Amino acid sequence: MTVTSPEESLRTALAAAEGAEDKLATDVVILHVGPVVGVAEYFVLATAGNDRQVKAVVDAVEQRVAHDIGEKPRSVEGADARRWVLLDYGDVVVHVFLAEERDYYRLERLYADAPVVERG
Repeated sequence: MTVTSPEESLRTALAAAEGAEDKLATDVVILHVGPVVGVAEYFVLATAGNDRQVKAVVDAVEQRVAHDIGEKPRSVEGADARRWVLLDYGDVVVHVFLAEERDYYRLERLYADAPVVERG
């Protein structure tokens, strides 16, 4: 198992967010969940308009993180259904949702104690 520094985790989260935005994902948010959850340092949340865009966003995140950081996800869940896809990068977990799934699960509300990472 690879130990990741806090700086590397943040770089991975930022690369994932940029990859999602490259495919026009909306409401892209990075939550610093480490102090709240303990199983990951960051959650990246992104919304896609339809199942094809979910796939495109997931592919773009994987490509951007591989290019910028040199990492592949440890696992990918939900890729077949394309409603809520989870990419596990260890300290960073990327969630790509259809809008109705994101509205239903409301991870931002569930992890309201987690600060949002400000991006420039």
